[in-house]
This record gives sequence, structure tokens and C-alpha cells, in this order.
Amino acid sequence: MFEALNRLFPVWAILLAVIAAFFPALFVSAKPAIQPLLALIMFVMGLTLSKDDFARVLKSPLPIGIGLCLQFTLMPLAAWGISHVLGLSPALTIGMVLVGATSGGTASNVMTWLAGGNVALSVSMTMVSTLLSIGMTPLLVWAYMGESIAVPVVSMLLSIGKLVILPIVAGLVVHHIAARHIRRAEPALATIAMIAIVAIIAIVVALNAGRLLSLGPLVALAVVLHNLTGLLGGYGAARLMKQDERTCRTIAIEVGMQNSGLAVALASQFFSAGAALPGALFSVWHNISGSLLAGYWKRRAVPGGER
Repeated sequence: MFEALNRLFPVWAILLAVIAAFFPALFVSAKPAIQPLLALIMFVMGLTLSKDDFARVLKSPLPIGIGLCLQFTLMPLAAWGISHVLGLSPALTIGMVLVGATSGGTASNVMTWLAGGNVALSVSMTMVSTLLSIGMTPLLVWAYMGESIAVPVVSMLLSIGKLVILPIVAGLVVHHIAARHIRRAEPALATIAMIAIVAIIAIVVALNAGRLLSLGPLVALAVVLHNLTGLLGGYGAARLMKQDERTCRTIAIEVGMQNSGLAVALASQFFSAGAALPGALFSVWHNISGSLLAGYWKRRAVPGGER
């Protein structure tokens, strides 16, 4: 039963997103649930991991290097290039570059898990890119747009610690104590995570429903192309560097899914409401595209039985 529900993950994601777009009042009041739901997902993921998974990542740092390089070169450059090719306004271009210049988002860890990727690698990349973004995000925005911003360092680190590190560590501890029982429950755990991420997608769509209606087709196209560039570029570059399938999937999702929530916050604080629009749309779209890609990859076993 659980496996059947899990295979339909993209269907649930799109269905709830459509319902939330047309009836946002059903989900807006659930905004305070986003962080607890995300922490629950991270805890469930932690249950399926062990310290050996992270040890293997540390022994082979090349994938992290590939992902970080793409994160801070491909994504801001693609954002700037797409904006200019489509003729977006300066405000919207700033918003696009902000999305491209931020770190990977925590949703990427969830999608990596659902796609059969390397979760320990994804979590490690998110943490390292978040630390680097303290300096890289303002530097890249200045380099591309000539604008200065201040990244909220302390709040970013506290958020990552509270929503990612602590729940995953708690899950690792429980896994260490009851690994045999957890292996038998993995399909049910995946269903719990799926329900939580679908709920988050619905809430995010509902919260941005008004903004989404004000967006023109060019902005929507720009965001979709930007996300697609990250997903394809991440997978293709990892393949060129002869990485295994699990690693390629992980890097693709990590590069393509940005911390768009931070981009919206920075745009609202330092620029204009218009500059926040690309990040708002990206936060909706990358969850939907990530869900579709995770569902596609989940149905296709990793070659050679890699796990």
C-alpha cells in the first residue's frame, strides 16, 4: 500500500498545488506548520541514514566540489543571462540573480531522498553551500548587478541548525539504536515524508497565490528555464566528471533547487516587491519540478544496484 502511494507522489504534489492555487484560504492558516513539517521530514530522513553514509561523503569530497562550483557559477550566470535574453526589468533581473546566488535549499534534501539519491551528500552540500553563501551571495549580487546587500548570517545558521542538523542527528541516533526495525518501516517512513512535503507545497502555493496571479508569462518562463538549467547542468556536469548515478541525481537536484525563501527575504529587505517575485515563483515551481523529477527517478532503479 505504501509503495503504491509513494509512486504517485508527483500526482499528489500537482493536485494539492492546483487546489491551493484556486482555494488558498484552505491552506494559508497552516503557515506556522511549515517549519515543524520540514523538521519532521529531516528527522525521518535521518532515520534512514547512518554515520557511515556521512563518512563516505567526507572520504570523497569531489562531488561536493562539483556541486558547489556549479551552485555559485552556473546558477547566477544563468539567472543573469536568461533575464537579459528575455528582456526582464532591472527589478526582476535582480530577483533572478538573487535566486541564483543563494545556497541550495533544504527541500533539495527531501527530493534527493525520494529520488533515490545520496542524502548524506545532499545534506553535506546544503550545509557547505549555506556557509559559503554568507560571503558568496553578496559578492555575486554585487558582481552581476552592482548592488550591495547584507546576508542575515546568524539567522541562516540558526535555521539550518534547527531545521536540518538537529532533526537529522536525532534520526541518526534512533537509527543506531533500532536499525533493524527502521529498515522494515522504510516504505511507511517515505509516505510520511511525502505527505509532509505535499502539505508544504500546498501551503507555499497558497501563500504566494496572489503574487502568482500578477506574474507575466516571461517571468514564469525565466524561472522555469533557470530551474531547468540547474537540474540539467548539475546532472550533465556530474556525468562528465564520471560520477555514479546516485551522485548525478543528487548534484542535479542540489544545484537546481535554490534557497528561494532567502532570496525573497533579501529582495524584500533591500530592493522591491517586484524583485521578490522571481524567488516567490521559484519557491513554488522548484518544489513541483523536484517532485516530478523525484517521482520519475524513483521508478527507475539505480544501475548496478547502487545504494
